[in-house]
Amino acid sequence: MRTKVHETTLELAQGDITLQETDAIVNAANNSLLGGGGVDGAIHRAAGPQLLEATRKLNGCPTGEAKITPGFRLKARYVIHTVGPIYEPNDAEIPALLASAYRRSLEVAVENGVRTLAFPAISTGVYGYPLEEAARIALRTTWAFVEQSPAITLVRFVLFSERIYLTFENALTQLIREKNA
Repeated sequence: MRTKVHETTLELAQGDITLQETDAIVNAANNSLLGGGGVDGAIHRAAGPQLLEATRKLNGCPTGEAKITPGFRLKARYVIHTVGPIYEPNDAEIPALLASAYRRSLEVAVENGVRTLAFPAISTGVYGYPLEEAARIALRTTWAFVEQSPAITLVRFVLFSERIYLTFENALTQLIREKNA
């Protein structure tokens, strides 16, 4: 599924983020940036050991922030590492931290001349963020950013499973309806 927001294409795809031929891919990292499970582990394995060397020099990353490294063996030129929040249902800061992870990734992309970018579903794996809410936050934050910044021409959400894809598709359909109302 895809839609246009001014000059930017927002796109959903099911697949493996490590295979994307975008300028950058976003890594849903942990605070250490030294690799882990899920998307983080897959990106580190695909990029090769140089990625670990590069992330060691970054001295970690706070939740809601983002940092950039080369992509090394990936097709993407860069990896933007962001740390989403661990879901806590009664913590009012959690949705803002998830939105910040997306927004800061987009800002770092623009600062580094990235025009095409692929995101995973940040915080929805072991960090336990409810998928429906995470999809709404991801898409709304991205939409609001690209409305203001035409520098990025493509934002692709690369979603690992059909269930995640369908949840994002539903959230994007609702968002398009709202914007067109």
